[in-house]
Amino acid sequence: MAKVTFREERCKGCGLCIQVCPKKIIRENQEKLNAKGYFPAEVVDMDKCIGCAFCATICPDCVITVEK
Repeated sequence: MAKVTFREERCKGCGLCIQVCPKKIIRENQEKLNAKGYFPAEVVDMDKCIGCAFCATICPDCVITVEK
């Protein structure tokens, strides 16, 4: 099973990871603001993650780490 982690304090909520996820399991956390005032992305259902790392590849700020 893959493990995806976000450095939430650096996420600017651009949504690119949300768009490229083939399983559609990433969303913007509307209940939490980071120090920069953005809603960070998060994985909703880690069990469905296939570890493709599309999200980490497209992230312009290198916020996402995918471990298999």
